[in-house]
Amino acid sequence: MRPIDRFQPSPKASAPPTEPAPEPWAEEAERPILDSIVCHLKHFRLLYIALLMVLPLIFLPPLITLGRFQRKIATSISYSLGRPVHLDRVSLTLLPLPGFAIENLVVGENPAFGSEPIIRANSVHATIRIESLWRRQVEFSTISFTEPSVNLVHARDGRWNIEGVLLQASRIDTAPTAQRRAGRTPRFPYIEATGARLNIKQEQEKLPFSLTDADFALWLPDPHQWQLRLKGHPNRTDTHIADPGTIELEATLGAAPSLARIAFNLEGQWRDAQLGEASKVLVGHDAGWRGQMNLSANIRGTFGESAVTARLQLANARPADFVPAQPLSTEAQCFATATGVFHAFEDLRCSWPPGITMTGAIPDIHHLEDSRLTLKLTEIPATRLLTWLRATSRNVDEDLTAMGFMTGEFEREGLASWQGQATLTGAALKLAPADSSLVTGDVHLWMGGRSPAPARRHGSARVTPEARPDGTAAIRELMLAPVALKLGGNDSATLNGHFDAAGYTLHLAGTATAERLKSLAAALPPLGDGLWKALPEDHSETEAFPLDMTATRIWHGQQSWNTGAPEDETRPVSALHHR
Repeated sequence: MRPIDRFQPSPKASAPPTEPAPEPWAEEAERPILDSIVCHLKHFRLLYIALLMVLPLIFLPPLITLGRFQRKIATSISYSLGRPVHLDRVSLTLLPLPGFAIENLVVGENPAFGSEPIIRANSVHATIRIESLWRRQVEFSTISFTEPSVNLVHARDGRWNIEGVLLQASRIDTAPTAQRRAGRTPRFPYIEATGARLNIKQEQEKLPFSLTDADFALWLPDPHQWQLRLKGHPNRTDTHIADPGTIELEATLGAAPSLARIAFNLEGQWRDAQLGEASKVLVGHDAGWRGQMNLSANIRGTFGESAVTARLQLANARPADFVPAQPLSTEAQCFATATGVFHAFEDLRCSWPPGITMTGAIPDIHHLEDSRLTLKLTEIPATRLLTWLRATSRNVDEDLTAMGFMTGEFEREGLASWQGQATLTGAALKLAPADSSLVTGDVHLWMGGRSPAPARRHGSARVTPEARPDGTAAIRELMLAPVALKLGGNDSATLNGHFDAAGYTLHLAGTATAERLKSLAAALPPLGDGLWKALPEDHSETEAFPLDMTATRIWHGQQSWNTGAPEDETRPVSALHHR
């Protein structure tokens, strides 16, 4: 036999298993995927690194509580405001800038002004000045309040609860807010609030006035000089107000050891206010006027003594029930010296063109019985009076003309009624240029004293009111002395009456023709309302006939005519109407 080669495998032994060789097409398919992943990671590696760094900043801070710093933060805020401060929770925030999120911040009140907190905010965010962390002295760049509620309280002795906060802030030495580099003293933060509500209290009673949806900002532009901005909507809690306009204030305040010596400069305005809604804010109900109102004010000086300038502008003012051809557009301006932290106003001067001025003083707003005011009318043209009448009444004839000038003076001391008189000199009233005037002589008005014109009688009519022994009228009303009218009779007829808060009473007596009486009713439509139905049925259409009639009207009510003079002309209209 042939010897067996020991290196030749036995024919019965099996070959070792081997993996199948990869197909060429599979290698070509895997290579682009790997290359794509590597390329993607190279291009976006910075993004993924940033995400790995940012995600912990988003999810971890809310889980971190700073209980050991909570008391320190509350103490710091309390020292700055001079009031006790309580807060429920402080959390760390890192985006967009490092800071603290404070929940349920409550600033307590001085017990002298009540127990309700002066400030309450559910959410406050304070941003840290990053560079201050390296100096181990934490400074806040901004402190933001979200929808805080602030109570301003006025005490019986004239003090405001905000006085203590202002004085405490003036004692703390701080650097300007915008100072770029840190110094020896910490920089004052930029304090802001959005959606704030400002309530006003008189001692323990919360008044219906408030400022809602207000935005507030306070910062320190220069050492010991604060800049303040405030913008909000005036409102009342006892009525619905749709469009009250916007109140904007900007003020600069200095530092001083007492409130009376703090210097400040304030610019403010109440703009875009509708008259109907503005009257709701001021008096609690719609006064029945439409148009736009802008009120601006400037105050310069100190809280102890300052110069006040105010300007009131009315545009397209008209009654709510009709649109006149020429609505009223006018402007009034007032000046005064405010003293005693705005509790007294001296050298008060107001002017309303053309020719209306008011002067006087209010020594104490809490004791108006000590005030004194003087109202002067200086040659106001009758044409201007007619323009005002057309803007307030739809019944004034377009062909009506008036002539003359009104001059007068009224005074008021304390809470007493106005006293004084006014005269329309050279009065004339015509329906057409060719017609003769319905009025002859002067027209006299007076309040609170004896008639400036002699009393006249027509039959049993008594046309002057009873006067008290001290010479003052028995009722508070505006009296119309007998006015001579040319109504077609041999003698002049007379018209007299009185007006008060309830309405008016007019007495017409003498002789008249139907034609001239119609002219008078056309010239003065309110006077002619219901007159023809009250005339005697047998009155003449062509010849003069006697008249002795009284008209009574409650404001915005119907006018009624009765034969004869008023039973008691010294009684107010409301008493005559409700007898």
